[in-house]
Amino acid sequence: MSEKRHRIRLSEEDHQILVKLVNTGKEKARKITRARILLLSDDGPHGKAKTDEQIAEALHISVSFVASTRRRFCLAGMERALNDRARSGQPPRLSGRQEARLTALACSKPPEGHAAWTLRLLVDRMVELKIVDRLSHETVRQALKKTTSSRGKRNSGV
Repeated sequence: MSEKRHRIRLSEEDHQILVKLVNTGKEKARKITRARILLLSDDGPHGKAKTDEQIAEALHISVSFVASTRRRFCLAGMERALNDRARSGQPPRLSGRQEARLTALACSKPPEGHAAWTLRLLVDRMVELKIVDRLSHETVRQALKKTTSSRGKRNSGV
């Protein structure tokens, strides 16, 4: 059994917030799991804290996830313990308006001499219409995949 370096004693208010979060179930699963970790780690009036191993086994997660959640709670507070940090990530290549134009274009009649729009034809037309400066066919594929459009069927869903 591991010795706990970061002990948790929840206030009545924190305990109620975590219980409500777990019981409503309207948050991301990861956040609910973290709330459960904090509740099971509570060494206050609401119960005796379980070991990291017991919590990990009960919630079917790793011991390191339990320990890191407890550590974040002790060092940075409940908000940080429950939520992931914002990640920078890659900005979207197409704006909502550009995606809408792409979808409308994909649902329109294909150019003369073609039976259907191809990804590369869509890229060429988007650049030609000055909707974008440049674009890859993969970006077009991913954008169209998010819609209900199906270029190969009669009823495109749009």
